[in-house]
Amino acid sequence: MILGACRIVIGLDGVRSLKEKRGVVRALLDRVRARFDASAAEVEDMDVHERAVLGFAVVSNDEARAHQVLAKIERFVIAQGLAEVREVRTETVHALTPKGGAAEVLGDWAAFDDEASA
Repeated sequence: MILGACRIVIGLDGVRSLKEKRGVVRALLDRVRARFDASAAEVEDMDVHERAVLGFAVVSNDEARAHQVLAKIERFVIAQGLAEVREVRTETVHALTPKGGAAEVLGDWAAFDDEASA
């Protein structure tokens, strides 16, 4: 399983209040959620009205596909023209696969399941 995450920092230079910021951020997040099969949230600087840090996440069975979806989300946010994109960081993580000792984690879950069913 591949987890893809993208952190986008946007500048909100014309925004003068947190209420106005929330409107812009909500519009961007709602549009991304509606168009892409991705999770989206404001993740930092909630009390700063001049900028917002948005986080997007996708799950895939293919790393290239996860990168592709996150790149499309980045281009979509830029194309909306609601804010200036100042920074983008994307990362993928292999999770719950036999590589890297995750089999031990799955073994722990199996033990948990056995305890829960007892």
